Amino acid sequence: MLHLLLFPLGGPARLLNYITFRAAGAFVTALLLTFLVAPGIIARLRAMAVHQVVREGTPATHAGKGSTPTMGGVVILVATLVPTALWGRFTGRGGPYIAIAALLMAWMGGIGFLDDYLKLRQKRMGLKNTGLAERFKLAGQVTAGVTLGLLLLLAPVSTLPGASTTLPFFKYLLLVPAAPVLAWLYVPFVTAVLTGASNAVNLTDGLDGLAAGLTAIAAGTFAIFAYLIGRVDTSAALLIFYVRGAGELTVFCAAILGACIGFLWYNAAPAQVFMGDTGSLALGGALGAVSILLKSEFLLVIIGGVFVAETVSVIVQRFVFKYRRRRHGLEYAQAHRVFLRAPLHHHFEMKGWPETQVVVRFWILGILCSTLALATLKIR
Repeated sequence: MLHLLLFPLGGPARLLNYITFRAAGAFVTALLLTFLVAPGIIARLRAMAVHQVVREGTPATHAGKGSTPTMGGVVILVATLVPTALWGRFTGRGGPYIAIAALLMAWMGGIGFLDDYLKLRQKRMGLKNTGLAERFKLAGQVTAGVTLGLLLLLAPVSTLPGASTTLPFFKYLLLVPAAPVLAWLYVPFVTAVLTGASNAVNLTDGLDGLAAGLTAIAAGTFAIFAYLIGRVDTSAALLIFYVRGAGELTVFCAAILGACIGFLWYNAAPAQVFMGDTGSLALGGALGAVSILLKSEFLLVIIGGVFVAETVSVIVQRFVFKYRRRRHGLEYAQAHRVFLRAPLHHHFEMKGWPETQVVVRFWILGILCSTLALATLKIR
């Protein structure tokens, strides 16, 4: 928006033509906007008694968190989408990229908001706090994934084939379906990536500052990739595919980075507010959307390695428990779990690690995963 209004004036306003300048502006704006709106939103949530619902199966140390306000993801959405609208360039080749990413984040955040709202309403009515039924939540996520997949398949926004993706560690390797009929498999692939990323961040959001910190690391890394992939010179030098217009996603990722860092001021232990599904589903959807638009879906597995580990721990725990219950009975299954608790961060809590120690160590692992992802630019 600022580019459209001010760039024609010339002079210093021509700096708005540079993605790096606008990305820095988005980051700073998101950070400051968080500090501006968070206190009021937190106070409002506290006055409305919008308290965190302690999930069943969490360690006993989490019992005191039931009085902490949730739905703080509203802060993240505002602090991301407003700077994106201000500093993003919605005209030209980059317009579709940033518009799609922002819309998907808002859609996923809307699903999470509805889930959080229903939990609050059910709590006040004395009902079980189940929130939005899993099938309806999944239906909303799948709808977004199918819509994005069909859009990219039938009307590609990049110069690369719509039904295609790249692989890390390989130079100029583009995976494209061998037969046109197989191209339709790209739609369920996109749906799985978007839904999986959204739910992975949601599962990881169980400790003070954990999901926000890891998302900040991932968003910062994707900002670097978006900038490099969106430039002809750097993409050629690094032997990666140039995706015209994709550099605009740098602004979007920078806004997420600023919003998450600002949110950490209030979400770090002891948390004054939790992001709830409003924030976790939105952030996961945003990361998934960026990876899909950059044709770097497999890179997301590396950058979000901690998110993947958290998700896998839940899948393994449930599968093995159900198998052992069916084979040996309930008591045996409960006594022989793979993890003490799932997701993985609760397992280490049960082993005696303080919450802050788990969070910081998982942040370190997140940084290592992002470093490995950046290393793929040279290891090809």
